[in-house]
Amino acid sequence: MRRGFVLALGASLLVLSACHRANEPNTLNFLIESSPNNLDLRQGTDAQSERVGALIYDALVRKDDHYNLQPWLATSWERPDALSWIFHLRSGVHFHDGKPLTADDVAWSIESMNNGALITAKGGAFADVTGVIVRDPLTVEVHTQHADASLLFNLSDGLFGVVEKGAGRDEGLHPVGTGPFKFVSQVQDKEVEVERNANYWAGAPKIARVRFEVVPDNITTALELKKGSGDVESNAITLDEVHALQSVPNVRVESGPGSAVMYANFNVNDPALRDVRVRQAIACALDKPALIAALWRGEAVPSETLLPRGHWAAAEDAVLPQYPHDVVRAMKLLDAAGLKPDKDGVRLRFTLKTSTDETTRLLAQAVQQQLREAGIALTLRPAEFGTFYADITSGAFQMYMLRWIGSNEDPDIFRYAYGSGSFPPKGGNRGRYSNARVDALLEAAAGETDQQARQRDYVEVQQILATELPGIPLWYPNVEVVHSTRLTGVTLNPGGTFDFLRTAELR
Repeated sequence: MRRGFVLALGASLLVLSACHRANEPNTLNFLIESSPNNLDLRQGTDAQSERVGALIYDALVRKDDHYNLQPWLATSWERPDALSWIFHLRSGVHFHDGKPLTADDVAWSIESMNNGALITAKGGAFADVTGVIVRDPLTVEVHTQHADASLLFNLSDGLFGVVEKGAGRDEGLHPVGTGPFKFVSQVQDKEVEVERNANYWAGAPKIARVRFEVVPDNITTALELKKGSGDVESNAITLDEVHALQSVPNVRVESGPGSAVMYANFNVNDPALRDVRVRQAIACALDKPALIAALWRGEAVPSETLLPRGHWAAAEDAVLPQYPHDVVRAMKLLDAAGLKPDKDGVRLRFTLKTSTDETTRLLAQAVQQQLREAGIALTLRPAEFGTFYADITSGAFQMYMLRWIGSNEDPDIFRYAYGSGSFPPKGGNRGRYSNARVDALLEAAAGETDQQARQRDYVEVQQILATELPGIPLWYPNVEVVHSTRLTGVTLNPGGTFDFLRTAELR
């Protein structure tokens, strides 16, 4: 545990954030790290926008526990061919201003993503849409230029929200959706307030009002929870701070499986790392369980693929090549790659780029120590996040570590992260990996309407990636929610969403 945090918790006099207020009987104080950049889900791309926005707007479909897409505003849909989707909408749904939801609203919500009505980074997900046709007030038909099996995922909760026809670029300033909570107000860098939608079609929330209070400092967040001036936070504080709060009488800690995945990625064209045996040796030199125990307090699970546990397209561990911690095997692989130890016992030297985030810094140091045992000398090069991210998107790295959040819930992550057509700026294949068989399988899966056939294609993709290792999936960190005893009925979502507010209660 960090010494500064222990001292802060033990201090008898402490000035907390000036923005927090005393608890109000019917208002939940939810502490978040930053202001949403845009509550309109068509435009907001940061985590706060998507999580708060998903309480204001409804999507066409929602992900279940296995990331299959289930009916929501769309009660059913058909895919008559690889280029067409027909959605049948729920009747009796109303926007917060009382207007009924119709197919015109859904059509506008999709069309506005690529017709110039908005300037949005999410527009690329709908770039293949060639037309949206309103058949009747509750039926809408979508056509695409190419087979796009991921269109449905891009219309799901957190990523997409149906707005009223005509809603423009300023929608996020006064959002009007059909979701369980209505927008009340927002003050940048201070708070967002929402209130219960008493007429919500899926059942009104039990909490009357939620104030999302912006508290950028995680120690202050922990202190407000300890004092009782904050009611809940979600993945906003470190595990050391979570551990310290477990013994506080008026605080409860909820921990459960998460869908986000930590991963390491290689520049496969770099001379030091282009040999697959070298990348396999690095995988063998890593001790995932030891890293999880030391840095995550055991609150994570090792991963062998980018897809979340239980995902319908995820390959079982039994069919994937495995790289358990084995220093001897690592050295044999380096020997086979022609890398013999020098006078200092070093076989391989390369650089790991990281951000300056404290947890990432500690992780990098631990990885450096583990690789040293196999004769691998790892140089660490930390930088503030903007510089770090610019370097990895431009390919100026040998290896880096990051986390996929949300996007890995769709198997299209493999095309985005490892498809030959996804080199930046067109995608996230930052290591410039290219494999013709992987590309062909991904194209086949995108055009396939049968899920079992798609699953077979994606499993083979995962087998190839696990053999060639353009990147190493590391682990899935748990979702951690800390809340006061005022809040009950907290049910965690693997994606770390705020959906528990739909059903939780405030004493």
